Order: sequence, then structure tokens, then C-alpha cells
Amino acid sequence: MEPKIILEMKHISKTFPGVKALKNVQFTVHKGEVMAFMGENGAGKSTLIKIITGYYHKDPGEGIFYFDGTEVNPRNTEESQKLGISTIFQELNLSPFLSIAENIYLGNSPKKRGLIDWKTMNVNARKAMLDLGVDVDVTESLNIQSTAIQQMVSIARALARNTKLLIMDEATSSLDNSEVSILFDVVKKLKAKGISTIFVTHKMDEIYRICDRVTIFKDGEYVTCRPLSELPKFELISLMIGRDASELMNKHKQYVPEKQKTEIICKIEGIEKANRRLNGVNLEIHKGEVVGLAGLLGSGRTETAKVIFGDDINYEGELYMGNMAVKFKNPRGAIKKGCAFCSEDRKTEGIFPHMTVQDNLTMSNLGKISKFGLINSREQKRISKEYISKIDIKTPSLMAKIKNLSGGNQQKVILSRWLAMNPDLIILDEPTRGIDVGAKGEIENLIKQISDSGISVLYISSELDELVRGCDRIVILRDGKNVGELIHNEISADAIMNIIAEENQGSCYDK
Repeated sequence: MEPKIILEMKHISKTFPGVKALKNVQFTVHKGEVMAFMGENGAGKSTLIKIITGYYHKDPGEGIFYFDGTEVNPRNTEESQKLGISTIFQELNLSPFLSIAENIYLGNSPKKRGLIDWKTMNVNARKAMLDLGVDVDVTESLNIQSTAIQQMVSIARALARNTKLLIMDEATSSLDNSEVSILFDVVKKLKAKGISTIFVTHKMDEIYRICDRVTIFKDGEYVTCRPLSELPKFELISLMIGRDASELMNKHKQYVPEKQKTEIICKIEGIEKANRRLNGVNLEIHKGEVVGLAGLLGSGRTETAKVIFGDDINYEGELYMGNMAVKFKNPRGAIKKGCAFCSEDRKTEGIFPHMTVQDNLTMSNLGKISKFGLINSREQKRISKEYISKIDIKTPSLMAKIKNLSGGNQQKVILSRWLAMNPDLIILDEPTRGIDVGAKGEIENLIKQISDSGISVLYISSELDELVRGCDRIVILRDGKNVGELIHNEISADAIMNIIAEENQGSCYDK
């Protein structure tokens, strides 16, 4: 018997001024199915999701949108939610100063005699969180919770409604492996209840773990829909990027022993913090070396990076830049010593979304290209053009707003901003988060070029394959301390995981 279709879209197109974002797209999602949407940035996934959720409207007179057997055309997100469509985004859409329970039932609160029934709401919210594997006081303010727990709250809020189709748009980006497993258990339970899921991610391993089929898009057009059981990873990536994926799949960092003999650019000894998130971290980075920091969420990777960059001054231990012991009061001091930092939260800590590509790219260099408080616009333009060409940043113009660029091109602009400062060390915290597989390859190639030019790189990533492909040496942290180090032919994803897993008994929510 043919499975029931919950969502069907036929000949859907969407046009923005000067851009055809979707062209005659069609696909189906079955009841109780977990469907992956895959494609490079700009393939049309986000636009299609926004049409499904009522944020955008399809081009008038083109295409038909069926949901649960009825032709629909939701005019806004509220209408879409009433149909039974809920969405969880990478950027959490929550109210930080309300409680966990209030966030779960915001706009959907249980009432008693016309007033909010706080007791029922808190009891139901606690049950909802326990169903997700999270034991937490739901009366606490959301803003004191970890990002992982906040993501679980957004999931609980979606499930508190009469959901028939759940859309997860990069919903696992802030979760570690244990938390992803909990989330996937929830998705499996939803599937057993007949609730469908559209799962959007750039993480290949995740879609093969949880999804039944994959729909692939490229340049706003439908490419194919295939069962994942019949589609090898290599072929999937090739379909996404429109060319043979051998170059991306078969790379491995070439060992250069001379890098171990070059001067030490940065060194930390016995770094500790009172809150015990760092418990004696030791690390040294040589000139032109790419050193990876591996570990689970909460292992101390980002905390270590912030100490080096002067973004956290409350620590004990020693920090050296070259042969000089330093104690930065703020990031400005680190920058003056040749240190650069690309945050994992690109959208809130990396870019100035409403400013131009040119302004974003030259932001850290304004002191050098200004005189008497006036920016040398000619020099600003020259630097921007140089790096747009050198790093192959795809942008309509220098004056385009950076928020309109793809994630990969935004990351290139941020890297260019720091490269224009001629740093000695660049710290990259999750540099490929939310970036498609093709752009990942470009960023990885760029990191190699940076290293080959003599700039040192501290590379933090939850994607172990990235570290294996890109690092000369990998230091593994657990519970805020060193637990292992790998070099040359010792480096592999299995070797990293084995070290992380040894005696790792801590809860995934001990942040």
C-alpha cells in the first residue's frame, strides 16, 4: 500500500528582484517519514522552507501546495502552525528572560477561568522536557541555560502544538553527540506516531543516521529524491555540488615534520579557571602549524581559545606569545600581538549583518586606513577588492549587505578581515558550522593556504573528519584538561573518539 502523503508541492517557483530562487520545484513527504533536504548554500532549501511555513509566498499562479490532502496557501507563519507545521531553526527563536515553561507554551498557555494556569503549565513543561531526556527546573529563566538545553526547549515548544510536520533547520548545530542522539530518539518516537520530519543539515553522518529519503536541490531546482539506503555518500555529495566529489572526500593533511621545529608562536601552561571549566590546559603552537582542538561540547575548547584571545581574563596559569609572557586585558591586546579570532557564532559575533561586505572586511583595519578620523575610501576599496579576488568571495558588489551572502562567503569575509591584519595566529572556532559541503572544501583549502604562508592556526571543530583532513597535530580535551595528543599517521577520527571516550562518565548536560 502506498504511504500517505502529508506534504506535496508541485511546480513551485519563487522570484526575488533579479533572482529566481526556486524554479519549478516539486517533491513529496510521506506521513511518518524523515526527509532530508540537501544542497549547497543558495540551492533553495531555506526559501522552500519559508514557503512551507508561510513566511514567503510562492509566485502567483505558479505551483500547487498540498498539506494533509488539502490544497493550502498559508499567508503567514500562524496559519502554517494551525495546519500542523512547526519549525525549529538554527538560530533559536526564544524569549531569554522568560522561564523554560513560559517559552514552551508561549502563545499556547493552558488557561483556567481565563487566566494562565501556571501549575498545569509547569507540570506539562517538565514532562515535555523529561520526554526529551532533560531533567531541569522549568521555572528557571531560559537565559541561564546552556545553548543545548535552549535548543531542547525550542523542540519541546514545537511538539507542544498539534504538529503533523516538524521542520528541523540545522537544529543539531549547537548539540554534542550525546545530545544529538537524544534528539534523534525523539524524532524516531515522532515517526512511530506518524509525525513527519523535514531534516536540514550539512552533516552527512546525521542524515544517514536518521533520514529515510533525501531530496537534493541545486541552484533553486529539484535534482532528485532517493532512498538513502540506495545512495552512497560519495554519490550524494557529487549530486549536490554537480561534479565529482573525489577531491573533497579523499583529502588528508600532508605531514610536514619541519613545522614541529619552527619557533613557538603561542604557548599556554596550566590554564585553570575557578569554575573548573579549565583544569590545567597545556598547549603550544608552532609557526605555520595547524593545531586542532578536539573534544565534546563543554570540554573547554572555546574557553581555551578565549583565554588566548584576551576575551577571558579570569584564569590562573601562563600565556606566552612568542617568548614573552603576557596577560591580555582584552582582545585589543591580543590583536596587537598578532592574534585573530573567528567566533563559532558567526551571525552574532562575527558579522555586522546590516553593513556592507566592504565595511565588514575592513573593520579590523580601520585604524591603519584612517587619518584624523577619516577613512581612506580608496584604500578601503583596494583592500576589499584584493581579498574578494584572492579568496574568491562571491558577492554581487562591495556594497552588498553581508547578511545576503551565503554562510561560506560570510566566513570568507571574516577570514579576509583578519588576514588583512597580517596576524601570526588565527583561532578558528567551528569555521564550517552551517556551511555546505562545497564551501567547506573551499574553507579547508583556505586554511591550508594560510598555514603554508607561515600563519599558525588553532582549529576547533566538532567535525572530526575536518580535523583529520586539516591538522598537523590534534590536542584532545576532556573536562577542561588535556587527555591526549595525536600527530602524523596517528591522526584518525577513530583515534580521536577513543581518547575522548576513555573514562568519559560526565553527563552531556554538565555545561
